[in-house]
Amino acid sequence: MDKFSLNEKFGLIQNYWDPKIAAQFNGQHMRLAKLKGEFVWHSHAEEDEVFVVIDGNLRIEFRDKTVELGPGEVLVIPRGIEHKPVADEEVKVMLLEPATTVNTGENDSELTRKNLEAI
Repeated sequence: MDKFSLNEKFGLIQNYWDPKIAAQFNGQHMRLAKLKGEFVWHSHAEEDEVFVVIDGNLRIEFRDKTVELGPGEVLVIPRGIEHKPVADEEVKVMLLEPATTVNTGENDSELTRKNLEAI
């Protein structure tokens, strides 16, 4: 039960699109990631996903619209909704989701991360 600094944790992240576990609670993960460029289209059949932008601007594309998020803004994506995050410049995000959530959902790609490192 020790406090930690988000800035210090983000300082440990070296690669884009490579989420790290910052905390675990009730079968959930608080994951931190740095994003830049385009991710893959994907959905999560069983899990909702919460994006919290800490720094930068994130665009999340859906098949019928685009949502833009800035620092301090939050978006909950319900399970089953296909989406693609895009970061034109570096973005720092916190993701709140079940520990079983795979970052690319059912869409395996070179960006899929199944065994996440705790930082």
